[in-house]
Amino acid sequence: MLTRGKVVLFYPAYEGAPLSAPTCLLSLAATLREHDYSVVMIDAAIVPNSKDRVLRELDDALCLGISVLTGPMILGAIEVAKAAKELHAKLPIVFGGWHPTLLPEQTLIEPYVDFVVRRQGESSFLELVNAIASGQSGEFISGVSWKIRDHCEHNVDRPTQPLDALPLPAYDMVDFDAYERTAGERKLAYATSVGCPYACNYCTDMVFYKRRFNALNAERVVAEMTGLVAKFKIAEIALLDSNFPVDVKRAVAIARGIYESGVPFRWTFQASTDFLFRMSDDEVKVLRASGVSHMGFGTESTSESVLKLMNKRHQRMNEVYETARKADAAGIRVTFNLIFGYPGETENDRAETFRAMSEIAREFQSVSFSPNIFTPYPGIPIWPELREMGVQEPQSLREWALLPLGVNVLPWLQGRDLARLQRMLAYFLLNSHVRKNSRSISRASRVVRRAVSGSVRWRIRKSRFSFPWELWLARTTEHWAERRSLVTGQVLPKPSAAVCN
Repeated sequence: MLTRGKVVLFYPAYEGAPLSAPTCLLSLAATLREHDYSVVMIDAAIVPNSKDRVLRELDDALCLGISVLTGPMILGAIEVAKAAKELHAKLPIVFGGWHPTLLPEQTLIEPYVDFVVRRQGESSFLELVNAIASGQSGEFISGVSWKIRDHCEHNVDRPTQPLDALPLPAYDMVDFDAYERTAGERKLAYATSVGCPYACNYCTDMVFYKRRFNALNAERVVAEMTGLVAKFKIAEIALLDSNFPVDVKRAVAIARGIYESGVPFRWTFQASTDFLFRMSDDEVKVLRASGVSHMGFGTESTSESVLKLMNKRHQRMNEVYETARKADAAGIRVTFNLIFGYPGETENDRAETFRAMSEIAREFQSVSFSPNIFTPYPGIPIWPELREMGVQEPQSLREWALLPLGVNVLPWLQGRDLARLQRMLAYFLLNSHVRKNSRSISRASRVVRRAVSGSVRWRIRKSRFSFPWELWLARTTEHWAERRSLVTGQVLPKPSAAVCN
């Protein structure tokens, strides 16, 4: 079949098992195919020797598109882009995704990058490919950054398209068997919406989507999710939405529609506690009846002073408690994300969060936690303050790739202060772990749990953490998760700093 030309899309590997095929590239592919382009998509997570495969596909390609997130996966993007430029000096190489959108100038200045597509990329990338195919420049394409020699130009932003105007991502291109072999289960990543209405100072979402909630209609979501499950035999769908239940009526309508379809599968999502709080107990039970098995919440802190610093005034402690209660009553697992070391946070603030969350964990078996030390991502509103406090901002793509995400780089959290926080975190996680159902564990573990549980609760209430005999004892028989995914609730690998090759 004749086409207007071939476009190669590449997604570099990242730490941990892949959740599913990259939805961002599937969405680009669907738009390109609607306009008669052929698309080759290469995901390094499942394609062996992915660099060689990309280079082979470039011989007759119009361009190479690479999507990247901040962190170690940038190294894979750099390696492939450099090799592509060495073999095909005139081939346009286009970077897109979260990191290039947040730092387009810094991305574009690299000699192996010719264009950056910013924010929602389907229409911008299509117009750029059209221009490349016809031998024209990308000089006037909205949402595109380009350069003349070492000078970067940034065209005006493109107005956001409603998601309902875009086609279904090209899921027919996905090798679900390969992802199942890698992840251990047949899963699908899917987005019913993008954007969040809040303006938290640590979050890149507000920069990328400018606080606009852009959602598919409920009927389309139900039809697509149930149809994809039936067609590809999917066991679980993980929603990538930043804040799924912003429109509570829509969220409940989706759950009811899935339940009434009779198509069985599990699904998970992220949210803020205030939206779950607005749902009735019966509505949360509808979520469970439809297959919701896990919900992740970015609670971050229970200290009002820290929440104010974060510009997270919409969160209240009673809403966090009610979210845990409603989820537990419905039989849905919950993960609360916590951020420690935020600029301006005191030890009293941390102790308050540990105590409040420990009480919730003691009461509700379904609750788990994902504690993290604050990581300064690119483009977040708090960067001017961070620079004044001595945080070194990476100055290139490679430096951002080597930034140890999840590892402390904060000048104000070092030495004894860091060691004390790590001790507090260890006790908090142990307390959360020992109150879990113990019927399936060994006799030795049960003995340890009885020995340490009361002592650990006392330590957290009193903020006394010297001579940690409980930690030493527990580590001989117990294994507990330090971080969990907000999307799925699964245990995450320990963070590690990337090493320059």
